[in-house]
Amino acid sequence: MCFSASASFGAAITLGVIGAVSLKKTQNRSQIPFACIPLLFAAQQLTEGFVWLSFSNPTFAAFQQPGTVLFLFFAQIVWPFWVPFSIFKMETGERRKKMELVLMIMGTLVSLYLGWCLATNPVGANIDGHHISYEQAYTDGLSKLLLLPYFIAILAPPFFSRIKWMWMLGVMVVLSYVFTALFFIEYTVSVWCFFASLMSVNVLIILVRSKRV
Repeated sequence: MCFSASASFGAAITLGVIGAVSLKKTQNRSQIPFACIPLLFAAQQLTEGFVWLSFSNPTFAAFQQPGTVLFLFFAQIVWPFWVPFSIFKMETGERRKKMELVLMIMGTLVSLYLGWCLATNPVGANIDGHHISYEQAYTDGLSKLLLLPYFIAILAPPFFSRIKWMWMLGVMVVLSYVFTALFFIEYTVSVWCFFASLMSVNVLIILVRSKRV
C-alpha cells in the first residue's frame, strides 16, 4: 500500500482473513465472486508489499518490475471487470440485472483496453516519501477518455443493486476516492487501492445481512 511494506503485508493478512470468512458466509455460488473481493485485495496489497521491499532490500530487487505490473493489473484490469461482474452474479431482479450487465460490459471493455496498454507500454514505480508513485506512459493521453467509464464501472454497480446494504459499499468507495483525490492526488493509484481495500469489511457485512440467495 501507500505507506510501507509492513503496512501492505499487514493489510494483506487482514484482508485474507476477511476474505476467508466472507467465503464461509456465502449462501450460494452466485455470491462467491463477491466474497472473493477481499482476497483479491489481499493479493494486490501483498504485491505492493514486495514492490516496497524491492526498493529497500537488494534481495528483492528482481520483484520490482513484475510487482509493479501485477499491482497495476489488479488496479486497472481486475477491478473494472470484477466489481460489476460480482454484483451482476448476485442480482436477481431482471431489470436490475440488465443494468448491472451494461455496467459489466463497460468495465470489461475498459479492462481489455487497459490490459492491452499495460502489455504494450513500459511502466515503473518510484518511492516518494511514504508513498509509491506508479509511472504509466499510456495514461497521459487516455486519462480523460477512460476516467469516466472506469469509475462508472466500479462505483455505479452498488448503487443500482437492490441487494440489502450494497449501497453502503458504494458510498464508502466514493468517499475513499474523494479523500484520496483531495489529499493524495499524485498517488491516487496506490492510495485509493489501499482505502478501497479497507471497504472489504463491507463485503462481509453485506453477505452476513443480505437475505438474497
